[in-house]
Amino acid sequence: MKVLNLRCGNDHLFEGWFGSEEDFQSQENAGLVQCPVCTDSRVVRLPSAPRLNVSGLRDEAAVPALDPKAQMQSHWMRAMRRVMASTEDVGERFPEEARRIHYGEIEERGIRGQASREDADALREEGIEVVALPVPAALKGPLQ
Repeated sequence: MKVLNLRCGNDHLFEGWFGSEEDFQSQENAGLVQCPVCTDSRVVRLPSAPRLNVSGLRDEAAVPALDPKAQMQSHWMRAMRRVMASTEDVGERFPEEARRIHYGEIEERGIRGQASREDADALREEGIEVVALPVPAALKGPLQ
């Protein structure tokens, strides 16, 4: 198994796991290697050290710290996973479901979905809180 440090054209850092160097090259040449955050396929390979599995290694100081940009990206992905796990995707029915919840027609629950700018503005005018969150591409489908 080959684990590579990669960066997309939008400067998102991520790991790619490949069966071999040839697998990576083949997938990269076919445009199949994409950023899990934005799906950009302009991916470059970064220098990386080999991974060592040392069972006794538990010292936090021995684990390299992420740079601030990578930390922010990591926090954002974790937060989005929590949002996705704790809400129901109602898709394009979002405005209708939000109104039904707000007016007490159905039980309150966390929902997410799509709404046009006009629909979101109308919901806000009715006193319904709406927050637009860009969902990273990696969370829109099955995680691999």
